[in-house]
Amino acid sequence: MELFFSTGWPVVIIGGFAVGFLVGLTGVGAGSLMTPFLISGLGVPPILAVGTDLLFASITKASAAWRHNRLGNVDWPIVKWMALGSLPGAAAVLAWMYLTKPDVHVLSIIIREVLAAALVISALCVAAYPLLKRRANGNGNNGAATDNPPVRRAPTLALGIILGVLVALTSVGAGAIGVVALTVLYHTMSARRLIGTDIVHAIPLTFLAGISHFGMGHVDLTILGLLLIGSVPGIALGSRITSMVPDWVLRVVLALVLGWAAYSLIGPLAH
Repeated sequence: MELFFSTGWPVVIIGGFAVGFLVGLTGVGAGSLMTPFLISGLGVPPILAVGTDLLFASITKASAAWRHNRLGNVDWPIVKWMALGSLPGAAAVLAWMYLTKPDVHVLSIIIREVLAAALVISALCVAAYPLLKRRANGNGNNGAATDNPPVRRAPTLALGIILGVLVALTSVGAGAIGVVALTVLYHTMSARRLIGTDIVHAIPLTFLAGISHFGMGHVDLTILGLLLIGSVPGIALGSRITSMVPDWVLRVVLALVLGWAAYSLIGPLAH
């Protein structure tokens, strides 16, 4: 509880609102933004920040996934093959943590470094998404756009494994990285279906990783509750005004925020 004596609970709620607003505004970034905020902004230990954010992500993504499913924006065969890779991948990392009980200090440094790298990749993915989408649509489909492409099983499974490992260790990867990778694999799908598929896949992944971290004592329920109090109205407000802001502005803003988050994590390691 030292966190609340040093920062106060309003800071947690305001931070949750700010992150929620950016998530609602841009559509991605829950793990990419919340975990760095907890680590660099509030001084939460990296392993505790990851576990808390994973449960936060699974809860906040559930409402969005329900809406996307109602609108028919989910390709369930792709979700299945991604999950076949991501859930075992995440389980392997979590089992390693549970069985080996690595040194907390060393693990914190590893998480910071991997998280910073994942954030840089996420920033590049967010910035490059329109270009990749445009190039993918112009290559090889001969105008035959479809929202129900055949599943590319091996690469989709491999993508799931990579995302599972990244998410279990850093809570980052199921958003921007997942959408861009799906764009490359399934370039004939519409953006809304790519995003809906990615969000639905992220729910069991973040829940499995989050509940496992909770079992290992890596979740602060008080922080989680305060973050939800702030983020829910933030997401609602961001979602309402997102149509008023040009897409390129949103992507530039999010890429810069992700880059800053990576720098904020790398900075302490360099001293």
